[in-house]
Amino acid sequence: MSKTKSSELFRYELLFIIPNKFTEEEANSVTAKVKEIIAGEGGNITFSEFWGKKQLAYPIKQNSYGYYSLLEFDLDGEKLAKINKILRMSSDVIRFQIIKKKVKTAEQLEKEKKISEKIAVKNMAKEQKAEAKETLKPAQGKEKKLDLKDLDEKLDDILNTKDLL
Repeated sequence: MSKTKSSELFRYELLFIIPNKFTEEEANSVTAKVKEIIAGEGGNITFSEFWGKKQLAYPIKQNSYGYYSLLEFDLDGEKLAKINKILRMSSDVIRFQIIKKKVKTAEQLEKEKKISEKIAVKNMAKEQKAEAKETLKPAQGKEKKLDLKDLDEKLDDILNTKDLL
């Protein structure tokens, strides 16, 4: 057994881009093929999300747009190299990235939820404070904005006067 590869089950996250030459339905079928490859290697898909068509930051293989898809799965550490090789050889996937994720316990998830709720409360308080300051400020330099209709009427009045000079 190799020192770098383990036969334990780990949680992985796979983000991949499908080229724009496919339609959205065909991109979904490519995502299904990738799921089959993972399942064929004994992986268990725990989360799947199709992000749809997005513009790429730079062209990849003459593609400026691509369909993004995200999968999370549990897999034996030794079989990851085979999935990596299959995806590298696939012409249906122009880029992909596999990341090893930590599996969080229920306690950790609850703790993170409490922290995010505290942050949300603080952000709301800051927003309310900023709104209160804005309402207390005097209306300095703020003139009433006119509609386009009002401007047209004023322009017509100016043009229709006989004393322009």
